[in-house]
Amino acid sequence: MAHGDITHIDIPVSDLKRGAEFYSKLFGWQIAEMPGFEGYPMWQAPNGISGGGLAPRGEGFVEPRSYVEVDSIDETIALAQEAGASVAQPKQPITDTSAWAVIVDPDGNHIGLFEGVVGQG
Repeated sequence: MAHGDITHIDIPVSDLKRGAEFYSKLFGWQIAEMPGFEGYPMWQAPNGISGGGLAPRGEGFVEPRSYVEVDSIDETIALAQEAGASVAQPKQPITDTSAWAVIVDPDGNHIGLFEGVVGQG
């Protein structure tokens, strides 16, 4: 994916199994836990491109969150802060080749940032 593409959408659920059953039945999504990501079932839409995860609902995570592919999380956070955003979740590694973070835009929207490659080797 390229810088600026929506790469992933997390949906907060109170029960992972029930959430997986609901979205699989409703939209035909393939939902499974991937090795190394137990407790975080990932979904893929029938188009084979769109996807995301079901994550535990909790304080600060009560609405779906889109993740945008960026060339550099550090540079994107700096630009966002210059434009009035704040950081809700600092950069964290996912794997040795990927990371994520969450910014809050000036209107209070939480936007995820993704950098790198997952699952290729």
